[in-house]
Amino acid sequence: MAFRCQRDSYAREFTTTVVSCRPAELQTEGSNGKKVLSGFHVVLEDTLLFPEGGGQPDDHGTINDISVLRVTRRGEQADHFTQTPLDPGSQVLVRVDWERRFDHMQQHSGQHLITAVADHLFKLKTTSWELGRFRSAIELDTPSMTTEQVAAIEQSVNEKIRDRLPVNVRELSLDHPEVEQVRGRGLPDDHAGPVRVVSIKGVDSNMCCGTHVSNLSDLQVIKILGTEKGKKNKTNLIFLAGNRVLKWMERSHGTEKALTALLKCGAEDHVEAVKKLQNSTKILQKNNLNLLRDLAVHIAHSLRNSPDWGGVVVLHRKEGDSEFMNIIANEIGSEETLLFLTVGDEKGAGLFLLAGPPASVETLGPRTDRVLPCWPVWSRAPDLK
Repeated sequence: MAFRCQRDSYAREFTTTVVSCRPAELQTEGSNGKKVLSGFHVVLEDTLLFPEGGGQPDDHGTINDISVLRVTRRGEQADHFTQTPLDPGSQVLVRVDWERRFDHMQQHSGQHLITAVADHLFKLKTTSWELGRFRSAIELDTPSMTTEQVAAIEQSVNEKIRDRLPVNVRELSLDHPEVEQVRGRGLPDDHAGPVRVVSIKGVDSNMCCGTHVSNLSDLQVIKILGTEKGKKNKTNLIFLAGNRVLKWMERSHGTEKALTALLKCGAEDHVEAVKKLQNSTKILQKNNLNLLRDLAVHIAHSLRNSPDWGGVVVLHRKEGDSEFMNIIANEIGSEETLLFLTVGDEKGAGLFLLAGPPASVETLGPRTDRVLPCWPVWSRAPDLK
């Protein structure tokens, strides 16, 4: 059977009846790791909330203002996970999170359109797709794509959006002759009832369980962001559709304004300005490294000429690196003197070098490691070169 969400993807709320409610658990994964929630699987006579499937995530929404955290399909039924029980036989009002639903409709219909155009123009077959949280990806059966192919696909799909082509959804019986002619990757093992066919007029017909726009004009625009290497000689085509393009443009414009203020130039000069900054930074880093090396040699000679020379020498500098300490140790090169050199922020992580008589280094190295656990160990014997 087709659920109400599949028969009318634009419906935002409706009333139905609770069929059953049984205890259940839901495993979630967030910033704090995996977590198991206790709750209930609620089955309704019909549902406005799409259960995940066909590459499309599930809907979010409420039943009598109770949040539905997950919707999954089980044969001809949909399980709605809630943390509050609902009485079987009771009438309930179901509402869908429309912003999420419409976003999924735009991305899913956009995928159908791109898939059909890629096949028509370049015989590129879609092997899978993913509706991500921020962007979507279509896996195409090709090891690579040219920029000209990507541009041609983007131009064609947007022309079809401007043509306002209708999108129709039909239900056909399994033995209907048209089913054999429809593109698709097969039906799930637990499929029951008629086959649902989504058609873009004059462009594509495809077996699909997802929610879709009724006209390509509702996609507004499609932007292909580029390609990425897929698995096993596949290529992932990354795209945005509809409102996601507007949000992407808003973020990009915000970044452009911020760079204009920082770089003191127009957007058309941003790249050149950054290149100049990178070149200047490289020169400064090289000069700084040379100065640091000269300073290390100077410090080593000052230590050797100090009246306190001998025994143990301790030195700390906030600025420096492993090479800085290594130069000092190499310049001193004394088997009789124990060197303990450190670099880094006193309140943060850093590096230390312990060098001198082998017996002393072997004894004090592990102890120093315990005292300074966040500073990587670098203990060395007198053979410093």
